[in-house]
Amino acid sequence: MNKKNIYLMYGIALLQGMVFYGPIATLYRQAQGVSVMQITIIESISLALCLILELPWGIIADKIGYKHTMMICCGLYFVSKIIFWQADSFGDFLLERLLLSIVIAGLSGVDTSVLYLSCGKNKSQQVFGIYNSLQTSGLMIAALIFSIVVKDDYKMAGFLTVLSYGVAALLSVFINEVHNEDSHHSSVNDFLPLLRQTLKNKYLLVFLMSVAFLNETHQTITVFLNQLQYVKCGLSASAIGYIYIGVTLAGLCGVLSMRLTKKFGLTRTAIILYLAAFFSCVIMAFTANPWLSVIAILILRISFSLFQPLQTHLQNNQIVTHNRATALSINAVIIDSVGIGTNVVFGVLADYNLPVAFLLGAGLCGLGAILFAIFARAVIS
Repeated sequence: MNKKNIYLMYGIALLQGMVFYGPIATLYRQAQGVSVMQITIIESISLALCLILELPWGIIADKIGYKHTMMICCGLYFVSKIIFWQADSFGDFLLERLLLSIVIAGLSGVDTSVLYLSCGKNKSQQVFGIYNSLQTSGLMIAALIFSIVVKDDYKMAGFLTVLSYGVAALLSVFINEVHNEDSHHSSVNDFLPLLRQTLKNKYLLVFLMSVAFLNETHQTITVFLNQLQYVKCGLSASAIGYIYIGVTLAGLCGVLSMRLTKKFGLTRTAIILYLAAFFSCVIMAFTANPWLSVIAILILRISFSLFQPLQTHLQNNQIVTHNRATALSINAVIIDSVGIGTNVVFGVLADYNLPVAFLLGAGLCGLGAILFAIFARAVIS
């Protein structure tokens, strides 16, 4: 076990979670003259670029090594925050998001590969849980400092974020390379057979679809639709702010994923989490009670947070190639592609009827449970 790498990655996760302008990210952009429509255009371009770069970055990461990939991406992350801090136009914020897309695609699969190869598969679920929780902890620390110290000083929020990401970039320099000694360098010639192998593995595809269904349901409901539900329940803006803090804190429970798995078993734990998410969506579809709505959102958030380390552990366990980052990038593209389709459906249904959108979430979680059970029966049992 390479404890040095693990602790460095923990430090990077905490520091990169410290986005001090997070609570006012939209207001920050609006203060610099960027409209909400322009913000959504930037986000759409950013997502498209992430998907385009995902596979090439996986190949590059396996070729140049995970340490160098981490250094490059953390360095670009730092630069992107400097651009955001100084941005005062649509073009500046677009440039920041384009850099961020390069970083997100580059880090996808690489950070978890560094952790997985540094700790071994027996400890990976626990390590992934701590890693995810530290990212959430960084966000909460930054939100607290913003509320108490920064307040309305938007530029200060941007500057503090620059400092945090600068230290994270510095930490990445000290990571030890974790390529296996017998690994070979990735190339396009290696990628094509790996892609074919992935697409022929029907049980892996079933698993990735099940992951995508829970991921997309959580993302869409806890980030967007929850606010519509809160307004429907008559909650004030200040109440929604306090709920945001509570829901974010609930994400820290991911560190308990390994303990839960040891108690109930991997397959049973996953099915329990899918069903919990299913019932949370059903509750939101049929209630206008604020307390029930908040409890349902918390259940969905907790289910997702406990599931993330488990599914990351399973993804890494399914990889038999030495080109780990490439394989994980292929997985990510499959998951994101499914997510794009469900995201559009969520948006259409939410405009038509909010409860119907929640029922879609319930359906996706229920289907996800069935698909995961099929995968588990064939691969885990």
